[in-house]
Amino acid sequence: MQINKEKLSRFYKTTMIVVITAVVTFCITSILLYKGGGIKYIAVTKGDTTGLGATLTSFKELLNNKYLYDIDESKMIEAAIKGYIGAVEDEYTEYFTPEEMQTFTTYTTGNYVGIGIYMEADTENNLIRVSSTIKNSSAEKAGLQAKDIIAKVNGVSYDASELSKMSTNIKGEEGTTVDLEIIRNGQKINYTLVRSSVELYPVEGVVLEGNIGYIELATFDEGCAKQFKEAYEELKNKNVKALIIDLRDNGGGIVDEALQITDYILDKDSTMLITADKNKTEEIEKSENNPIIDVPIVILVNGETASASEILAGAIQDYKKAAIVGEKTFGKGVIQELYTLNDGSGLKITIKEYFTPNRNKINKVGITPDHELIDEKETEVDEQLQKAIELLK
Repeated sequence: MQINKEKLSRFYKTTMIVVITAVVTFCITSILLYKGGGIKYIAVTKGDTTGLGATLTSFKELLNNKYLYDIDESKMIEAAIKGYIGAVEDEYTEYFTPEEMQTFTTYTTGNYVGIGIYMEADTENNLIRVSSTIKNSSAEKAGLQAKDIIAKVNGVSYDASELSKMSTNIKGEEGTTVDLEIIRNGQKINYTLVRSSVELYPVEGVVLEGNIGYIELATFDEGCAKQFKEAYEELKNKNVKALIIDLRDNGGGIVDEALQITDYILDKDSTMLITADKNKTEEIEKSENNPIIDVPIVILVNGETASASEILAGAIQDYKKAAIVGEKTFGKGVIQELYTLNDGSGLKITIKEYFTPNRNKINKVGITPDHELIDEKETEVDEQLQKAIELLK
């Protein structure tokens, strides 16, 4: 059986934008959480250190007294903080403006409100198209289709360079409406769509040949472990004899969600994760329940499998509970803590490094699959998936 990759992959393109909040530029991450889930917010007040504060105050006075033009002080403060944090030179430690913080937390928790479409800029024809619709969204229910041209939003036209601006004008509060003028096959179609809650990464199970279950995890956002369990139980009711968990292109997310899914597979009291802080103080996370998955497992990974995905894959590999198939993973083995500041801005700080149960290092190393297989993009056959099916047969 040859399985078309496009049917089993999501539309992840750098030109796409989810029309529900703003442009999401944050992908590879692990966020430290309370046990019950949800981002760990720590309210703090920004304050100056003596040296830094005195220097900035001097510069501020000089600019206010001498600079010829008007100054946007809030923009300058944001730029100063970004530069200060950026000098740490850790790609995962970063400052978020209030707007960026809202986008980041929305992305991480999966609490989206919108019409439910992906858009892409067609620079060749200088227009914006629908790339795909999200399942059960207002757009899908109304009948919007991939390749539809979005001619106008609330009567306003946009060209390919205005993708972000169009997104901003499409998004809005839940329950409100937006008017779209769509061109499809040369015909104009008008839609009035209600903005509603959108489940961006639903977890669904599929039965493949040979009674093999298949579950793709696109990200570890809030609630995905529960969805995974429901999807697996549905597959069990269909008498699957084995399971493929697809973690390819999964850049991570919420640590607790990954650990909960790991708990579904490992024996009770098994070590799932070891973390160490800057003082070398270790914490060990252990499984709390008996496993619910009792069939052979293969996990698919690639070079974009990162962070929380590597926590899951690494633990399962150490205990030989699954065969890992694909390409060496990304190698992001550190965890961040997210602080919310009193003005709505935020600071994400790398606070811990993590290791697999066998104390294998992940950061800058990655996980080497049991069966390494490069995905030949030019072919229509998903060779990694075919290898997983072959192993499970």
